[in-house]
Amino acid sequence: MEDTVLVVNCGSSSLKLALFNNQHRKLVSALAERLGQSDAFAHIDGQEGTIPLDAGAGHDQALETLVTAFRDLGLMTTAPSAIGHRVVHGGETFHEAVLIDGDVLKAIESCAGLAPLHNPVNLSGIRATLAQFPDVPQTAVFDTAFHQTLPRRAFLYALPEAWYRDWGIRRYGFHGTSHAFMASEAARLLGKTPATTSVISAHLGNGCSITAIRDGISVDTSMGLTPLEGLVMGTRSGDVDPGLFDFLRSKGIAADEVHRVLNQESGLLGLSGQTNDMRSLCELADHGHEPSQTAIDVFCFRLARYVGAMMASLSQLDALVFTGGIGENSPRIREETIRHLKLTGFELSQDLNIHHGQFSDGHIESPDSRFPVLVIPTNEELVIAREATRLAGSDIQA
Repeated sequence: MEDTVLVVNCGSSSLKLALFNNQHRKLVSALAERLGQSDAFAHIDGQEGTIPLDAGAGHDQALETLVTAFRDLGLMTTAPSAIGHRVVHGGETFHEAVLIDGDVLKAIESCAGLAPLHNPVNLSGIRATLAQFPDVPQTAVFDTAFHQTLPRRAFLYALPEAWYRDWGIRRYGFHGTSHAFMASEAARLLGKTPATTSVISAHLGNGCSITAIRDGISVDTSMGLTPLEGLVMGTRSGDVDPGLFDFLRSKGIAADEVHRVLNQESGLLGLSGQTNDMRSLCELADHGHEPSQTAIDVFCFRLARYVGAMMASLSQLDALVFTGGIGENSPRIREETIRHLKLTGFELSQDLNIHHGQFSDGHIESPDSRFPVLVIPTNEELVIAREATRLAGSDIQA
């Protein structure tokens, strides 16, 4: 049986697994949802039906159930040769992926205050796999690591310096694994090396961020201390006036309620009053639902404004790249965003934008565009698998 690499991505109430072979081809993926609730279940891609989990099942039971299912399918008859974990926040401690040991676990835990909704559940997944596979080398791949190259002018807030020195308050950035993949894939498609390629990468999904990548490294990004800052997102507000907090407090709204609403009831959902799903919003807008069209307009305008802002960090631009569920699959969002960028010289080909999936090179710009515009499917799981393999020191080749 060939070596395999297991990729683990834990959410607050979910567990995603992906299994890769020794050529880094995905063999299978699975998702457990509603963990901790009475109706927890799991599903394996390509298989009919769902797998019920015990009421209140946690990440450990979900992992055990799905690994058993992988074995029953004949895909993992032995322990994986390496395991890679997505970890959201590495603070300033982690500048790259690392092999997990006791000190790394403590450091990830120490960053929990910067990502209280993410790091504790990431640790749950790590501990579950360590219990089941104690002899397999395991790697932590951090969302924030790619952005540790930001210059001080880009990561510092205009706040008392002691707040950064004592508490680490600064812009960290997220989606780094996706943006790093965009940097390498764009370079490949453009016939360049990553070290000579500069792009603006827009990762657009339920969470959204944009990054300026100069000569292969991150030099500016939209998300900040937490994943709440920046672009309009599915349920997250993105940028708001900090004075909003005092205003809402004067209305009797507590800080924890403001935090909940900004994270869970804002963004596309808050603007439309209907949904955080861009496909549904477009359908509603086409049927005359004005709030849904407003949500789309705000989303695209804020994105276009950030594209312009990212250009300030670059001396050249080789391409604007769209990725993520919305970025890859919504010609409408790409078109409406580019429409706001006439002064920058971006021009789309209507045909390529609509039918980009039929073309292998990802280009959707018109011949008159000042800069290339690319659509590149992201593959964060592949990046994590490669990093796990590299650090495990196995013979698996990328």
